Amino acid sequence: MFEIAWKGAVGGVITALIVLLSKRGNVLPGILPLFPTFAVIALAVIGAKGGTDGFRQACLAGAKTIPAYLAFLAVCYAAIGNIDYRLAIILGLMAWLAVILTMLYLVRT
Repeated sequence: MFEIAWKGAVGGVITALIVLLSKRGNVLPGILPLFPTFAVIALAVIGAKGGTDGFRQACLAGAKTIPAYLAFLAVCYAAIGNIDYRLAIILGLMAWLAVILTMLYLVRT
């Protein structure tokens, strides 16, 4: 139970920091999500199991998501001048999903 609580607390703190920093400007809230909150949680769970191979595989799997994140940001950046920010985020998520699914398909073949 404690494991779930600390994971939720970490996510809550990062979310609160994003909201707080968004009141001070536009740059810091865009940088803060780069802090590997979920990677830290995932790697802590994997690391607790004691296997170095699983830990390394989790690191590589996380690194493979970088192109999808860049696609998400690129679509959001390109779309925001023409459409509402909510739709830009949805389009960005669709681009992220398309890249992830493509990468998963390429890994299986």
